[in-house]
Amino acid sequence: MSGPIVIGSERSEAGLPAAMEILARGGSALDAVEAGLRRCEDNLDDHYVGTGGLPNARGVVELDASVMVGSTRAFGAVGAVKGFPNPVSIARAVLERLPQHSLLVGEGAELFAEENGFARAELLTEESKKLFVSALQPSDESVEGERTAAQAGDELYRRTALELVNRFAPHDGPWGTINIIALDASGELVVGVSTSGYPWKYPGRIGDSAVPGAGNYADARYGGAACTGRGELSMRVLGARGIVADIARGLDPSEACLAMLADAATLPDEFRAELRCLALTPDGRHGAAAGQAGSYYVVMTESSTGPESHPRSVLS
Repeated sequence: MSGPIVIGSERSEAGLPAAMEILARGGSALDAVEAGLRRCEDNLDDHYVGTGGLPNARGVVELDASVMVGSTRAFGAVGAVKGFPNPVSIARAVLERLPQHSLLVGEGAELFAEENGFARAELLTEESKKLFVSALQPSDESVEGERTAAQAGDELYRRTALELVNRFAPHDGPWGTINIIALDASGELVVGVSTSGYPWKYPGRIGDSAVPGAGNYADARYGGAACTGRGELSMRVLGARGIVADIARGLDPSEACLAMLADAATLPDEFRAELRCLALTPDGRHGAAAGQAGSYYVVMTESSTGPESHPRSVLS
């Protein structure tokens, strides 16, 4: 077995040192993943997770997160959570304190958070509010006709998502869900993900981050995987589960990630090139892939002085 290792998606650099500090002193992979993601959720410079995350189409920040433990395949998740800055910790509490539940959303997740002592906080920062106002003003004018609010909201989501993709392509400013996967000294493997979801999404939208097998999957026998960038597509192919299944069949992590992206690329979706993924095996092998060039993932081991960037394999 490899020594402790933690890997993460773009922008997880804010959290990986905290995760590795826990692993290096013999701590658990679950503690490491939670600590790492909390640092990312508390990073006000990151507009795709936690406090300061970009809001939905009504200007409200809604957060999704999940954790999965490889040895038991136990899963805890929350979705569309408002007013609580660290959804990964609430997701862990679901896993540990509600054994007959795996996923809580909206009002129920918020009630559970209150009952378990999590503090409320304002998630919409002034900077995120300014970005919301400037981005939605032109889009509001483009939603016309006799459609329902849901249909208009879906079109608004599509148009603003296209604007977002065009603004940041080819990943000059990497965006999306933050993934962290940790392997501890005992061999436990845990996957965690956290996100504020697609900016300007229709209220109540939940992406792959809260869906087991789509955005997050862990099986300590074979590996763990996570996805970012296009949750709706990942849910259609059960991306993370597919990657782990391919590792079980003998593919290395990068090959398994590419195989999942190749499957997803056969489906009609104008954002399919945005889907990205990464994976880690119980013996410490790791890899990642993306639908277009320019993205990376980061790795830390006990000997690392800081997060080390690695390019993702690119689907040809």
